[in-house]
Amino acid sequence: MKLREVKEILDAEVIIGDDKLDMEVKTAFGADLMSDVLAFAKAGGLLLTGLTNEQVIRTADILDIAAIIMVRGKRPTAESMALARDLDIPILTTKYILFETAGRLYTKGIVGCLDKVDAPSGHN
Repeated sequence: MKLREVKEILDAEVIIGDDKLDMEVKTAFGADLMSDVLAFAKAGGLLLTGLTNEQVIRTADILDIAAIIMVRGKRPTAESMALARDLDIPILTTKYILFETAGRLYTKGIVGCLDKVDAPSGHN
């Protein structure tokens, strides 16, 4: 699915990355704990989060995340926007809560980065 379709499904606003709307995405991961994102998210997927700080942008960069979707109407800080521009990481915002955002994408064919963890990893 193209990022432009994600934007439509979520009635999202593109904050950064209008030029990236033809990018293909197939997976997503939703979390506000960046340690969980680092442990479980996969390159090329969407990151669904309610966090807006620079740590989110840096985490997305480390993992080569395709785009960040900020939920609950959240907007990135000025510092986060500057960093995302520098690193060329799209940011969209939607007013849907994280659960609804994930559900809407899942019903349209976006799957999770993983179904479940195989062994206890110390993550709660």
